[in-house]
Amino acid sequence: MRAATTRKIDVVAAWSVDRLGRSLQDLVGFLAELSAVGCDLYLERQAVDTTTPAGRALFQMLGVFAEFERSIIQERVKAGMARARKHGTKSGKPIGQPPFSQAKVEAIRAELARGTGILKAARLHATGVCVVQRIKRELIASKVPVEGRG
Repeated sequence: MRAATTRKIDVVAAWSVDRLGRSLQDLVGFLAELSAVGCDLYLERQAVDTTTPAGRALFQMLGVFAEFERSIIQERVKAGMARARKHGTKSGKPIGQPPFSQAKVEAIRAELARGTGILKAARLHATGVCVVQRIKRELIASKVPVEGRG
């Protein structure tokens, strides 16, 4: 805007109308300031040139649609955040990992008790190796007597 008021430039080029302002009032005010100093506006994405009356009208219509789109996005974000808060999280995703079924844990324990290796037990029960390692550590910790530790 400073370059336009000092008449260093004749045309301000922008990528899109939504890059210029957040509301129709902002956009109209910006366009009025530009025209007051004798500067025009060109929007690349919409191919709008405000040197013509049709271009100025189209610019204002695009501003209305940009403001409408912004308000719709805000409503969706607020609705999503409210839904997430209702379910007890900020993002809507459950906190932590999903619970592992007790039947699967018992099956992995039985497999490990038979002497099956960690990799094979993980493959047989379609789970990760780290889950089987955790179950094996718990199994070992539960078998060691308290007096025998440390």
